[in-house]
Amino acid sequence: MPKGDRMNQEDKLIDGKIVSNQVKEEVREETEKLIARGIKPGLIVVLVGEDPASAVYVRNKSKACEKAGIVSETIKLPEDTSEEDLLNLIEQLNKDPQYHGILVQLPLPDHINETKVIELINPLKDVDCFHPVNVGKLVSGQPYVLPCTPAGILRLLQANDISTEGKHVVIIGRSNIVGKPLANLLIQKSPQANSTVTVVHSRTKNIAHYTRQADILIAAMGTANFVTEDMIKENVVIIDVGINRVSADNEKGYILAGDVDFNNVLPKVSKITPVPGGVGPMTIAMLLKNTLAAAEYQESK
Repeated sequence: MPKGDRMNQEDKLIDGKIVSNQVKEEVREETEKLIARGIKPGLIVVLVGEDPASAVYVRNKSKACEKAGIVSETIKLPEDTSEEDLLNLIEQLNKDPQYHGILVQLPLPDHINETKVIELINPLKDVDCFHPVNVGKLVSGQPYVLPCTPAGILRLLQANDISTEGKHVVIIGRSNIVGKPLANLLIQKSPQANSTVTVVHSRTKNIAHYTRQADILIAAMGTANFVTEDMIKENVVIIDVGINRVSADNEKGYILAGDVDFNNVLPKVSKITPVPGGVGPMTIAMLLKNTLAAAEYQESK
């Protein structure tokens, strides 16, 4: 590849590591101010079972908290932990003033009702923004905290001078973690929103009809290389939320791939997030930001 082409392609990349480090530094500075006032922000993470991806994610959260000055603890429970025992633990954590944020790592084992668990967490300690109370506040435009991955996406766009105002944003995926809350954020009356939003999903007929209209395309369906070059228009901005393991002949036995066919769409886009190194680092950074905000709010009461 000619050097000029390589540099042009690098200019198209939205680097989540750089922006996440900026957010983490902001949180660290604000945390120092809180600690000087005698307030130590605290996050408790509950991990049920031995899912390898969840274990790595939780470990990274713990390291990020430590660097930011946030008190962090992880409670690891066996796979066969009963729903009742988990709910009892959450009730105890709700009453523990040391922790301003409670995060139960999902997914949970099949025998535990995730909805029951989420709804039991004190909404003030819900730093994931999954509780129905916080979802309602988000929809009404008065959020307590913002959901981590959607908030990270908005921060990435902002940091790269990509305006959403008046733009047609197409979101592929309707999960409660990314698709739905992101759509709600983007239609709000705010400078970093004011978008026309279309949400497509697995039951949408002719998805490409909609994706070709996108000024900003956000792929969050969890299918490797789903978005191909013929599904996008020239100069689109692509945010790839997917992290998929694809079999490969290497030491690990797999490579990580996004929901977008990166190499083939790259010549056509104006900006794109890589996988890994795009949206992923932002989720933990925004979790730290939420924990800090929760601590400030709770300690002001």
